[in-house]
Amino acid sequence: MDAQSRGRDEIDPADQWVLNPQTGNYELRLDQSGPQSSAARTTAPRTPAPRSSTRRSPVAPGETPGRETPGREAPGRQVPGQRSRRAGNASGGTTPPTAGRRKRKQPKSRKKKALLWTGGVMAFIVVAGSVGAYLVYQHFDSNLNTVDVAGAGSGGFKKDQAVNILVIGTDKRSGKGNDGYGDKNSVGHADTSILFHVSKDRTNATALSIPRDLITDIPDCETKTADGTKVIGGTRKTRFNESLGQEGRDPGCTMRTVKELTGLTVDHFMMADFNAVKSMTTAVGGVEVCLAKDIHDKDSKLNLPAGKHVLEGEQALAFVRTRHSVGFGGDLSRIEIQQQFLSSLIRKMKSSDTLSSPTKMWDLAEAATKALTVDSGIGKISRLRDLGMELSKVNPKNITFATVPVVDNTDGATVLLNEAKAKPLFSMMQNDTSLTEVKQKEQDAKNKQQTLLKGSRAAASEVRVAVFNGSETQGAALATLTWLQNEEGVLKSSNEGNAPQQLARTTLTYAPNQADQARKLADLMGLPAEALKPGTKDAVGREAMTLTLGADYKGAGVPITGPAKAPEGVQKVEADKQVCAK
Repeated sequence: MDAQSRGRDEIDPADQWVLNPQTGNYELRLDQSGPQSSAARTTAPRTPAPRSSTRRSPVAPGETPGRETPGREAPGRQVPGQRSRRAGNASGGTTPPTAGRRKRKQPKSRKKKALLWTGGVMAFIVVAGSVGAYLVYQHFDSNLNTVDVAGAGSGGFKKDQAVNILVIGTDKRSGKGNDGYGDKNSVGHADTSILFHVSKDRTNATALSIPRDLITDIPDCETKTADGTKVIGGTRKTRFNESLGQEGRDPGCTMRTVKELTGLTVDHFMMADFNAVKSMTTAVGGVEVCLAKDIHDKDSKLNLPAGKHVLEGEQALAFVRTRHSVGFGGDLSRIEIQQQFLSSLIRKMKSSDTLSSPTKMWDLAEAATKALTVDSGIGKISRLRDLGMELSKVNPKNITFATVPVVDNTDGATVLLNEAKAKPLFSMMQNDTSLTEVKQKEQDAKNKQQTLLKGSRAAASEVRVAVFNGSETQGAALATLTWLQNEEGVLKSSNEGNAPQQLARTTLTYAPNQADQARKLADLMGLPAEALKPGTKDAVGREAMTLTLGADYKGAGVPITGPAKAPEGVQKVEADKQVCAK
């Protein structure tokens, strides 16, 4: 019987586990207002310890006297949700205290919920795995690997800003049982890269896959070493996956490359190897996948008939590595089935079957933290918890997996950026436009602009505007002027240099008799209604409108607000829907 069946559905199932300081056992307390009956207690006793070996920690402000919290478990004490086994013995047996062994001191703070971070290609299921788990802080902190990289946020994250996390799966053969995977001599390339963007208001998220064989420019990047810092020179026109490992590049270099490519500043990274898929899927009891046809892939060693299957461990890894037997047989096809797999994993993580099982949550946390390497800015369980609780506000129906639009290169082995489709997609992410809510966003945008933008438009050749740079981008006014004159035919435009002060948002100030010119310029630049600032006095003679570029400026020709509709042909998968691999 759980809290919900007792009419108390506001209680998290994990909150019913309470440590009894008298016995040292975690007890399932259904009625938190009174003592727990002996029938509801865990049955494994704790071996008594001499009083002289135990010291009670002082009670900190906000703590409850007499109640301990999970920290490192002392020998013989049960882990929450694992009734038949003791901490320190993963096989399920009972390990007696070692004679003469020094007893660990009592934990200092109450039990706390914390984030269950995944590793590698599924690290961003933080959206699903941040609720209802007890994490023993010291234990899981020791599992995490951290790397201090240039460019990563040092203070975790900010609640009033969008969050961008780069998830990297490497092809390095680290970890037990991975000798047969990846490149034998690889230093660890960015084999799988997903930029996980969460909107400022936490209503939507986009997980953008970046093809490893995309030809792009890798910029100069600063790396931190034991001897200080050094700058690694960039490389032009090379594979994206060489942004990691090659020439000593660390994940910070991959973060910098993603920023140059998409225009989005990456706040943090998460990285893992092949073990992440195996351990995480095993921890949740398998992930359901759907096949539209039989798959027999000799390279990944996946052999499954058409239909639905629940995969975990080695078989799950084989599924996400499969490419020759699905789609067009290349890396882009592999990206598609990875996105389908991760969508299914998110749904499994959000299911009551997982959230209501303390054992699964514990195993999941253990697997995730051991598989994960993160930047030092989020290298503490407490910071991951805070971040995860914030990101968990996003509903899976508003999480979309997409892939950077590309076209085949002439060499047949690499791909090139499809700028016509990629730039609008990047702009949508920059402006927090959800790929799952484009129809509503489009309607809202139309409604806002109906008043100011309803009416005639002047010809581009008649638009007279003075351009000021109030953004942080050097040369923005000149770049915009060049684009307006050469690409759009706005010849009566001028570059006025820097504005008196920087602005957060782009503004267009115009006179009543210039409204038709303002509408035309708004159309060309994708200006929102909020950017239009009509005056009260008519313009005289050759008086020009004033366009001041703000911090929302993304580049000449890039719409300020971003398009309300995703470009046709952009590959995407919605996290709340199951798609069968073809």
